[in-house]
Amino acid sequence: MARLFGTDGVRGRANGDITAELAVELSVGAAHVLGTLGAFGGTRPTAIVARDTRPSGDFLSAAVCAGLAAAGIDVLDAEVLPTPGLAYLVQSTGADLGVMISASHNPAPDNGIKFFARGGTKLPDEVEDAIEARLGEEWDRPQGTDVGTIRRYDGAVEAYVGHLVATLDRSLEGLTVVADCAHGAASITGPEALRRAGATVHVIGDGGGLINDGVGSTHLEPLQAAVREHGADIGVAFDGDADRCLAVAADGEIIDGDQIMAILALDLKERGKLHDDTLVVTVMSNLGLKLAMKEHGIVLGQTGVGDRYVLEEMNLGGYSIGGEQSGHVIIAEHATTGDGELTALHLLQRMAETGRTARDLANVMTRLPQALINVKDVDKAKATIDRVVFDAIAAAEAELGETGRVLLRPSGTEPVVRVMVEAPTDEQASETAERLAVIVRERVGL
Repeated sequence: MARLFGTDGVRGRANGDITAELAVELSVGAAHVLGTLGAFGGTRPTAIVARDTRPSGDFLSAAVCAGLAAAGIDVLDAEVLPTPGLAYLVQSTGADLGVMISASHNPAPDNGIKFFARGGTKLPDEVEDAIEARLGEEWDRPQGTDVGTIRRYDGAVEAYVGHLVATLDRSLEGLTVVADCAHGAASITGPEALRRAGATVHVIGDGGGLINDGVGSTHLEPLQAAVREHGADIGVAFDGDADRCLAVAADGEIIDGDQIMAILALDLKERGKLHDDTLVVTVMSNLGLKLAMKEHGIVLGQTGVGDRYVLEEMNLGGYSIGGEQSGHVIIAEHATTGDGELTALHLLQRMAETGRTARDLANVMTRLPQALINVKDVDKAKATIDRVVFDAIAAAEAELGETGRVLLRPSGTEPVVRVMVEAPTDEQASETAERLAVIVRERVGL
């Protein structure tokens, strides 16, 4: 049976996979598991609940609040707020639990539920598994004054925006930015934070349409057009819950998460704030990032895919920054999770401090050509241990040397193996990936 929790909470079609009943049960399960683990310290616990702008967020948020209150937890409803905003509030207020209703960059019909522990960190896999194991169990329901209360969290938006702006060391005055808010949670916080920081701001995806529908970090074409139209210095694109940020230079060139991390890591190194001169990334980051950072004396630490695993490695080593190519960037001094708005502000601050364009800053690294092939209907477990496949990968890696790499990654949910190759040229990357895909299909095809 497939694990209910994915790399970022429980996610699926709202009112299909993700029902009000499931939201109640997950909330009750989280309350019981965390209580059993002693996370509440023996006192009456408090949870903060937030959501993005999906239509289904209303009923799912109500269900989560009801489940928590029924389990004896007092609830503060922050309403629409970015995921990193919720994480910040859980940390700054000392709340015992946070629950975010969002499916991030997924389309509007989807939704999801993810939990944050005290301190604003995501729950470990083993705690999520314990919550899943307790779904549907019988339990003693509190009565009378032992049930939780539900109150609106007034001031949540102001507290988060104030925090974002306070992380900057200088004004962004003189910079013009287009912010694509993906019709999502960033609509009420992103433009305001950028304006308070001093930037001139133009907004698209401002909340008047369906979340992630043709806009945001997964659809950069409207942002590219808007940057050119307004003659902006840069465009920044958030996803639905604003935990990621990609950028567009003045000429329309896309600046991905790897390039943003390179820019910010160098900034931290210059400030003497890059612990152990290390940047933490996932295995999906482009090899060009590793080569560029090596030239500047920065080491890459690598993890599995998912910003939660990046954060675990950062916490383990006390590292300052990490993230994903997709735009999840964690700046440890100011956040406990990926924060797209924080990333955008510090990217603009780097531009303001140096007087350099976004394109010039991004040129610190050269992205190597990348080819990705999804090999379907295969035994993904065998793919990682088959000797012929292993030897073929080793031969390809020897052929590419330090200027390329091969990554074989089984899907977490489908009978699919992803073959990714980076090489000096598009032709070499494609040819190598196709050759390996044929071998994988022949050896472990179902």
